Amino acid sequence: MSRIFPFMRMKMTDELIKMLKYLRLSVLIENWDRYLKIAAKGNYSHARLLEYVVSEEYQIKKENARKMRVRRAGIPETFVLETFPFLRQPKLNKKRIESMYDGFDYMTQSRNIIFIGPTGTGKSGLATAFLIHAINQGYNGLFITFPELVERLYQSIADNTQAKTVKKLLSYDCLLIDELGYIEIESVQVGLFFNLMQKRHKNKTTLITSNLGFGKWTSFLKNNHLSAALIDRLTESSYVVNMKNCISLRPRLDEVPET
Repeated sequence: MSRIFPFMRMKMTDELIKMLKYLRLSVLIENWDRYLKIAAKGNYSHARLLEYVVSEEYQIKKENARKMRVRRAGIPETFVLETFPFLRQPKLNKKRIESMYDGFDYMTQSRNIIFIGPTGTGKSGLATAFLIHAINQGYNGLFITFPELVERLYQSIADNTQAKTVKKLLSYDCLLIDELGYIEIESVQVGLFFNLMQKRHKNKTTLITSNLGFGKWTSFLKNNHLSAALIDRLTESSYVVNMKNCISLRPRLDEVPET
C-alpha cells in the first residue's frame, strides 16, 4: 500500500465529487473504486497509474464527443464502407473508392466528392460512409437533402437570418448534400445555393449525390450561366464517382417475400 498515490487513499467525499465535477472528470468519479483497487495491487508506478487514469478519461471523452458529432450530423441511416455490397455492383471501381476513403485527402485537402447515378445504386450509402469516416477522424459534418438545404436558405431570407444560416453551413468541415436534382428550384434559391458552394469552394469538403449527370443540371437549376459556373467550381480538384452503369440495390417487387 506504500506505493498508492495519496489521492488514491482519499474517500469519495461530497467536496471531492464537487471538485471533480467542476473539472468535468466524470470518468474518474465513476471509476474511483476501481482505480483504488488497481493502485492497491501495486503493479503500476505512480507515473504509469496517473497516465492510465488520464488516458481513460481522454479516450472516453473523445468517444463521447465522436458520438455527439454523429448525432448532430443528422444522418438518417448509418453506413460504413466495410459493409457496402461491392460484389453486387461490379461496375463500381472498388479499389478507387477504397483509395479515396483511405487516402482521406478529400478532407485534408478539402476536395469534393460527387456521386452521380440512378436511384437505388448506393450513392447515399457511400456518401454517408465518407461523412462518418470524416466525423470519426475528428471533423464535424452535416447530412442534408437538397430540398431541405434550399428551403433552409430560402427561409433565412424571410427570417432575416441569411448571414447566420450561411455561416452555420460554412462551419461544417464536411457537408453531405443528398438528392441534388430531384426538385426544380426558383432563381433566388439557385443564387443562394451557388453562393454557399462558392464560399465552401477549396475551404471545406462537400459531398453530393445526384441522379442527374452534369449535362442535365440546368433542368432543375434553370440557369445556364450559374449551372456552368457551379459545375466548374464543384468539379475543380474533386472526385467524381460515375455510377450511371450501376444497378439498383433495392429489391424488386418480384423479390419481396409474401407475408
